[in-house]
Amino acid sequence: MHAVTSTKKQKEYIDKLQAEIDVLQKRIGENESAEAIVSKHINLLHRYNEAKDATQLLIGRLAASKETTVRQIHHDMDLMDDQ
Repeated sequence: MHAVTSTKKQKEYIDKLQAEIDVLQKRIGENESAEAIVSKHINLLHRYNEAKDATQLLIGRLAASKETTVRQIHHDMDLMDDQ
């Protein structure tokens, strides 16, 4: 058996969904496409990873010069992972 929904209720539901879409579209940018948003986030992740890699390289060199472990440097600098 199929549920029966009135045309009026369908229209109200569609209008409600469209209003939600409009709000979300304003939050991400009026004319910004999903592809552009994803591309921007990917570029930001690349920059973050490059900075993190450079930091880890420097921490490794600091550990070597202090003749200690990277883990100890992380502990000393309060950089321990919260996992």
